[in-house]
Amino acid sequence: MARWLFLLAATLVLAAAEARAAPPLDVYGKLPGIEDVAMSPSGDCYAMIALVGDSRKLLVFSGGAVIAAAEVGKAKVREIWWAGEDHVLVEISATAFLGLDFTIDRDELVGVTSLNVRTGKLTPIFANDVQIAQSVWGVYGEAQIAGHWYGYFGGVTFETTKDPNDVYLRNGLQYPDLYQVDLDTGHAHMVAHGSETIDGWLVGPDGAVIAHQTYDPRSQYWTVEAGGVGGKLLDSGHAPFGGPGVSRGRTADAILVSGPDDASKDGQSQEISLATGKASPVPDSETFAGTLTDRETGLWIGVVKEGDRPETSLFDPLMDARAKGTRKAFPADQNVRFEGWNRDFSRLIVFTTGAGDPGTYWIVDIKKGTADPFGYQYPAIGDADVGPIRMVDWKAADGLPLQGVLSLPPDRPAKDLPVVVLPHGGPEARDYPVFNWWAQAFASQGYAVFQPNFRGSSGYGVKFRDAGFGEFGRKMQTDVSDGLSELAREGVVDPKRACIVGGSYGGYAALAGVTLQHGLYRCSVAVAGISDLDAFMSYVSVKDNGWFGPGGRYFRSFVGAHPNDVSPIRFASRADAPILLIHGKDDTVVPFDQSQRMEAALKAAGKPVQLVVMPNEDHWLSREETRELMLKSAVAFVEANDPPDPPPPAAAP
Repeated sequence: MARWLFLLAATLVLAAAEARAAPPLDVYGKLPGIEDVAMSPSGDCYAMIALVGDSRKLLVFSGGAVIAAAEVGKAKVREIWWAGEDHVLVEISATAFLGLDFTIDRDELVGVTSLNVRTGKLTPIFANDVQIAQSVWGVYGEAQIAGHWYGYFGGVTFETTKDPNDVYLRNGLQYPDLYQVDLDTGHAHMVAHGSETIDGWLVGPDGAVIAHQTYDPRSQYWTVEAGGVGGKLLDSGHAPFGGPGVSRGRTADAILVSGPDDASKDGQSQEISLATGKASPVPDSETFAGTLTDRETGLWIGVVKEGDRPETSLFDPLMDARAKGTRKAFPADQNVRFEGWNRDFSRLIVFTTGAGDPGTYWIVDIKKGTADPFGYQYPAIGDADVGPIRMVDWKAADGLPLQGVLSLPPDRPAKDLPVVVLPHGGPEARDYPVFNWWAQAFASQGYAVFQPNFRGSSGYGVKFRDAGFGEFGRKMQTDVSDGLSELAREGVVDPKRACIVGGSYGGYAALAGVTLQHGLYRCSVAVAGISDLDAFMSYVSVKDNGWFGPGGRYFRSFVGAHPNDVSPIRFASRADAPILLIHGKDDTVVPFDQSQRMEAALKAAGKPVQLVVMPNEDHWLSREETRELMLKSAVAFVEANDPPDPPPPAAAP
């Protein structure tokens, strides 16, 4: 296949990038040249968000030609997917100011738009009905009925009294109802009423409600029931952090209840018969990184098994053989992810990344025996610009086995390097040995970059996650510095030339690294970091409708007792290295004032601090201009406080 899409998506600069000694720093901060890719059920078409010149577009291809396109601009696209062969759905979020009637002043709201790829018509969901708030509160499936395609979405309903200006929420609070929405006209019809405890619905390919789930945040009791309200009880339990996921099972008669955070079930998923209610435990389900479903039927067809390089396994032997054969076609040290597939897994979209690969999209045709690249995540970064990426093993002071990711600069010996410690956010997340734009930006400047998967991270089982409970600023923090010590013992890094950088929870760890800990880091960069745990816990509880909410319970479990004992703001006077604070004003996860107040505390203590404000930016660094601002500010700050070694001399011609 010719690289026509590569040219169309403005990836013309790859060859030039390979000729340069190193790409300019700002290319690491740019939004990816391709952000999302989705394949239609037949495999004949696929859609993506791509950069065309200076414009971001939704592009739909068939047979090598563009059959539909729509401007995306600066919209924050979160996901795209297909409904049948004719509709592509696009989920977009935006920061919204809520007004005085709400307990928080702003939140990130979600919208969905349907593109008919045959007519080019765009249909925003809930845009045509004044009685439904113009935001989507849950996506519950699609169905083709009598020749029309419908989507099923949660919507907040308004009603009026006799006075048309007197508008109020139908149920007094933001409890979404389930709506069926025509994907071409936008007409919405209520299918089921929501309530305080209804936590979602499962809709089948015929539009019928197969099951629904409930969760009572006060009692922590969850249920899964067949059909609508009053249906047969299929499963139940108690879980402090919310109910399980519910999806279709391997057959039309079954559903999958995924990994409830319930001590009695130990995170194990169950497949349950709708007819008999019989439950069958799913072996090893606590190790699943995700499940795969058929886009047409919604049936469960396979799993992604957790690991440093997650592996895909399908139930159908032929499809599984095709998946495994595709994996073997790529280098063993690459992360291979299936982005899309047709009905029989004979035509696939595959994404690869890792050492020597900044991110490549491929069309794999099993029947033809071909694998052709059609686009690149960061087209201005060449393969040779990505140095070695590997896993690191060490043990914490208490003997707990730990892992992390080490990214090394290209063309430099892995010996006595300056190091940037980059703990992930979450904290229940994990890092893999893949191209990470933030880590690679530092590596391109000559730093080793260490991404520790400390206790509390995901991907290592429920017990490993729970080992992080009560360990904010305690063992979660020393896990990171223990890993740094291991790299120093191996001789890879110089422990006297270390800075700590992170976002969200990683930003908290960066602040704790120079306030709660001492003598480890030359500088600290906290992006959207938590500085005052007590104030942040209050914010989470208010946002989560009170202290009884699952979000508040979840965060308190990690922080443990006495949050002031591990709040960096309380120890500002003990900071032993310069601190850079970077924060978006539209952050609805960690409030902007967490950085404002930390800056004030450090200044009052006479400590060196800078605050970089990112206007119109959220928690996730969604905008290109502010991503670049963050990256340039962070790298310049680290270089000023912990200069890298000079680059090696250029090779003789």
